[in-house]
Amino acid sequence: MTMRRRSSCLPGPRSFRRAARWRLLPFFPAWLLACFLAWSLASPHVSASGEEPAAEAFDFSSDIQPLLAERCLLCHGPDVAEAGLRLDLSDRAHAVLDSGQAAIVAGDPDGSELIRRLITEDEHERMPPEGEPLTADQVAMLKAWVAAGGKYETHWAYRPIALPALPEPSTPEWCVGGIDRFVLARLDSAGIEPSPPKSPEALIRRLYADLIGLPPEIDEVDAFVADPSPDAYERLVDRLLGSEHFGERWARHWLDMARYADSDGYEKDNPRPNAWRYRDWVIDAINRDLPLDGFTIEQLAGDLLEDASPMQTLATAFHRQTLTNTEGGVDKEEFRVEATFDRTETTAAVWMALTLNCARCHTHKYDAISHRDYYQLFAIFNGAGETELEVPRNEAAWDTYVLERTRHDAKVAEAESDYLRRLDELRPQIEAWDREWSGLAATAAAPLREHPAVPLGIETAGESVAEIEADGSVRITGPVPDSDRYTIRIAPPRELSTDGSTDGSMGPLTGIRIEVMPDESLAKSGPGRAANGNFVLTHVELKVELAELKVELLLDDGTTDSGEAGESEAPYAPRPIPFASAEADFSQTKFPPENALQADPKTGWAISPQMGQTHSLSLFTAEPIEIPDGQQLVLVLDQQYGGKHTLGRFRIHTLTGHDPLRSLPSELAAAVRLPAARRSAVQTRLIADHVAASDPVAKGRSEKLARLRAQPPASPVMKAAVLRAEPRTTRRLDRGDFLQPAEEIAPGGLEVLHALHPLGSRDPDSPPDRLDLARWLVSPDHPLTPRVMVNQVWQRLMGRGIVPTLADFGVRGDPPTHPELLDWLAYRLPRDLGWSRKALIKEIVMSATYRQSSRHRPELVAIDPTNRLLARQNRVRVEAEIVRDLVLATSGLLDRTVGGPSVFPPLPPGVAELSYANNFKWALSDGGDRYRRGMYTFFKRTSPHPTLITFDCPDSNTSQLSREISNTPLQALTMLNNVVFAEASVALAARVLSETASEVAAEDVTEDTSQDATRLRHAFRLCLSRDPDAEELDRFADLLAAGLAHYREHPDQARRLIGVANVKPDAGEGAEPARLAAWASTLRILLNLDEFIVRE
Repeated sequence: MTMRRRSSCLPGPRSFRRAARWRLLPFFPAWLLACFLAWSLASPHVSASGEEPAAEAFDFSSDIQPLLAERCLLCHGPDVAEAGLRLDLSDRAHAVLDSGQAAIVAGDPDGSELIRRLITEDEHERMPPEGEPLTADQVAMLKAWVAAGGKYETHWAYRPIALPALPEPSTPEWCVGGIDRFVLARLDSAGIEPSPPKSPEALIRRLYADLIGLPPEIDEVDAFVADPSPDAYERLVDRLLGSEHFGERWARHWLDMARYADSDGYEKDNPRPNAWRYRDWVIDAINRDLPLDGFTIEQLAGDLLEDASPMQTLATAFHRQTLTNTEGGVDKEEFRVEATFDRTETTAAVWMALTLNCARCHTHKYDAISHRDYYQLFAIFNGAGETELEVPRNEAAWDTYVLERTRHDAKVAEAESDYLRRLDELRPQIEAWDREWSGLAATAAAPLREHPAVPLGIETAGESVAEIEADGSVRITGPVPDSDRYTIRIAPPRELSTDGSTDGSMGPLTGIRIEVMPDESLAKSGPGRAANGNFVLTHVELKVELAELKVELLLDDGTTDSGEAGESEAPYAPRPIPFASAEADFSQTKFPPENALQADPKTGWAISPQMGQTHSLSLFTAEPIEIPDGQQLVLVLDQQYGGKHTLGRFRIHTLTGHDPLRSLPSELAAAVRLPAARRSAVQTRLIADHVAASDPVAKGRSEKLARLRAQPPASPVMKAAVLRAEPRTTRRLDRGDFLQPAEEIAPGGLEVLHALHPLGSRDPDSPPDRLDLARWLVSPDHPLTPRVMVNQVWQRLMGRGIVPTLADFGVRGDPPTHPELLDWLAYRLPRDLGWSRKALIKEIVMSATYRQSSRHRPELVAIDPTNRLLARQNRVRVEAEIVRDLVLATSGLLDRTVGGPSVFPPLPPGVAELSYANNFKWALSDGGDRYRRGMYTFFKRTSPHPTLITFDCPDSNTSQLSREISNTPLQALTMLNNVVFAEASVALAARVLSETASEVAAEDVTEDTSQDATRLRHAFRLCLSRDPDAEELDRFADLLAAGLAHYREHPDQARRLIGVANVKPDAGEGAEPARLAAWASTLRILLNLDEFIVRE
């Protein structure tokens, strides 16, 4: 049975509702009792004395909100609000009800109806009306919460990700990096010491298992153990990250989440003969460390990218992993809708760890996901076409492409190597440029300041009317033209004296800021005048001209009058001021701020979908501009996009101050501002590329490299997903029933998160599509995706996620055990690490936390029985496919070919016949394909390979973020009797005898027992990467001797055992069958040890 530990305020029985899985644990009851007691005693919220916990003793997100969700929201939530009370919303929970009472009165538990109903003795009034009442500790915690103000907080997973400060633990010398500081600080608070590091032999085996899923060879272990250099471990990590088998190991994790299989599912479960091409794309993408943002975009919307390559289009086969029902008489629309449900829910689970399934039929009872939210997301996938994945008509076409691609990749690699050599030659110039500009960045530049600029006058091109408000802003009223142009005269920035007169310049002008403002008089609160409240600012220009002259006349009666001077030949012509750059605090995709400098009526700066909000556009001059007295600024705002996309309310500011790096591109300037030690590899390369661009040799090589990359060989793979020519209308489906469509729903995101912007279309008012969704998911400010991706990688390497519930970051999921560590990694993943999977993995495996021993420590049982605080590593049994890989690799049988069509290793009789109408034949593979890695085994959804299922491989019908781990007698029997494992034991015996032949021959002994000891040590090192201890050596020697005696008495049995091998074992000349059979039997036991298939 697997347990999920939750806060003690939750009712106990719910923690055990997950389906039981058989495990061979005879000590389970005592262990369970010990853990339960320790958990109860250690919980900070349990008060044996009945005292109310202090306000700081609980957290709303992890304690109060789950309790309300568990016990209250069924009757007082989004679907049902009995007595008008909703406890999922703060304002409704604090509101006075029809009864005159308020459920929550901030600061007054005794006056709160919620508390009274929880503790009343009247069974007709007591809440909750069904089930067990809340415990005294739960009531005490709610009372303390109400006393503290009863404040509702945003759930932790929806909060913006900020970069936490690194803590200062007690023994910083133990720490290798930031990860260790967070972990050790938490251990310090609990009074726990971390575990010592694993031995070098065990550590290399752990790394091999985690990074490539294969065992290290003896010589690799010896070389690592003997290497005294301080960077030996890091070099080992880098080598494994660069291995082609790294992509296989980590692709298997992803394929679980992508619900990859080689068949359709449902009753017929027809084969998908080319599904493996998507699997190979994943392996390749991971091996070349395609950044996780690109990895996301290409799978969700590769076909929508501009000039999408064939491989980017192939990546969208992620969407094709849904089940397909080809039974006769089915309603195709029903299963099309079902597949779209699956795509929607899988995307939410994989990238956001949200369980949307509930919201398919009704508003989520626990998480802030409405029924409408679900169908907004559903609508994005509902527009995809249903064309099948097209593949080459024959293998020759694909093989030709692979050959051409290999040659092309070699040319790219050679060109890149040439370019990098030139960068090395330019290193002095690059470093000199870096020093110069870093020095400029360090100088105290005048701070950028903004100054309100009240217009002296404003003209519109049409009949619209400009009004200057008291706050200096401009409101445009009157008729709304299709396009417009505003000409605004403003004074340059001046200091004001106390009487309001000018008192000198504030300094040279360095820019203009246009602040667009919401206004209730405009559609959707503006700030634009279009029907949706948007605008498109197509061009902004600025010039300086003489201020209007005023003439004062002395009249005959001694009074004065004034008026404007008449037209005359001015000695000063207007002087244009060019803008060099533009920035905005928000921009609509494909409508960035730079567009406002281009005078292109087809584009500009716009802000959809964030209408109704204040935003600003800042335009900077190439250099500071001095404006003499008597001159004024003329600002022209051009809005020629059409469709009435004109500004309705705005305010102008002049800018002074100067940034010496402003002339650099923004990404380059950001890199220069960072100390060299803190720059990412991408930022370091950006600086080098910028300097090298002025070198003719480097420029030529860079252009050659760009040309090669832009002209890869054409792939025969066609699109896997396309948009329909006519968009499909999406309607909310009542209770999720495709036969009960309700109101129309436009594509969109989840309201609880930041807005999903329409990124994939030129039209600023277009609805978002899959490309918009993909980019939204991997925007650095997304609160979920970086946390979820970090948590997934952490779980693969540490055996447990920082958030233990990998698939549920919602209210009902477990809170993070180390929230600051999670956010520290999540913040840095898209920024410092460049979304690199390999960089994130390296950071984790380099930590002292990862390198700890996994040995059980009795003193931790009472403090931290489930190792939540990470005082040691976790022991984890490897996945089903890796069990097979370890056996085959150790025996020497493994065929290490990467990629290619799925294979058909030996299958127990009768399994293939379980398929529908016997419509599938298991064509047994021979040669190397018989011994391929487990991930290449053909996976049929309705009848998977029994070995995979026995070791908990998921059925691929739904996305699986983490596998269950069981321990059953069937697993041991499989290891003993599976035909491939039996073959492997014979091959391993032959390998041991062959590889030790020369060593045994050189020994000055004649007794078999001494020679057998040498061979057994070699076998242990092959299988477990360590030497046996004396007791193990004696017991295995006894077993071997008994086996040898038995098979010498029964030679027929020896020949049958050896004959099971599909390959002829090479045990050296003269190896008798009885000896080989005895070794095979003995080593089968060694392969069946728990230590062999458990990552320590």
